[in-house]
Amino acid sequence: MGWRDTLNFVVETPRTPTGVEPRTEQPTTGVHYDTDWAQTPAARTVREAAVWGFMKPAVALYAPTRVMGADRLDDIDGPVVFAANHNSHADTTLLLAAIPTKLRRRLVVAAGADYFFPNRVASAASALFIGAFPIERSKLSRMSIQHVLDALGDDKNVLIYPEGSRSPDGFGTEHRPGAAFVARRAGVPIVPIYLHGTGEVLPKGRSWPSRHRTTVVFGRPMSVAEGEDARGFADRIQRRIDELADEFESGWWSARQRAAAGQTPRLTGPETGSWRRRWARDADRRTAEARRRGDVKRWPER
Repeated sequence: MGWRDTLNFVVETPRTPTGVEPRTEQPTTGVHYDTDWAQTPAARTVREAAVWGFMKPAVALYAPTRVMGADRLDDIDGPVVFAANHNSHADTTLLLAAIPTKLRRRLVVAAGADYFFPNRVASAASALFIGAFPIERSKLSRMSIQHVLDALGDDKNVLIYPEGSRSPDGFGTEHRPGAAFVARRAGVPIVPIYLHGTGEVLPKGRSWPSRHRTTVVFGRPMSVAEGEDARGFADRIQRRIDELADEFESGWWSARQRAAAGQTPRLTGPETGSWRRRWARDADRRTAEARRRGDVKRWPER
């Protein structure tokens, strides 16, 4: 064997012998990224330091927050699924700052594999600093479901955004059944959450936050009803988040009256063109601000 042959033998990719099945390399990013290391005591300590040293000060600066319904979480014992509406990348930071410490320390976040886990550096940062694990947003895949069930089985609380992605226009979108499905499968309750104002702090398409007041409204834990399927449970969760939004806008008693009458306004907004939805959203914001000043006494018609 000459020196050229020796050099080629060293630097060439090893060849698979004829008749042997080639070995396929398993991907290590995206939905395949292994986040077990981010749940070690050392990683949890780093994450808790990030919450107190960065996230809470950032929220106080850019998104001063009013928390409503925190007492509804007092009796939670065991893993739960937190299900919140989704307007902004500021949502997760806000919730990490607002969820009570005893529940946050066991919290992991279901995050889009395509956005938060595109490469090893971004994957490691997502897993370490927000406790994220990857799921596929475009479909209810077996691997995504298993990631959530494994977390719940390990006594973790899981944060999921049932809408799947951020709102493009400030209105909500229809819930996908994934959160309801895994909660039903694991036999754990869901805590509905309404987030207000985060779309003004960091709306979709913007890379730097603006200061705006925000609100987090926690609902009481919800369990699947006997004979209820995942789609029915998902619809009921979405209606409850609508009711929490109404509770924020008009007060608990008025919201309960409208809920009993089946007249709760929907966060999904009107079914019309995108420009009219944006116009309606702006009109709703102006009306809501007038309501909080006491200038408007009724909920705006949609």
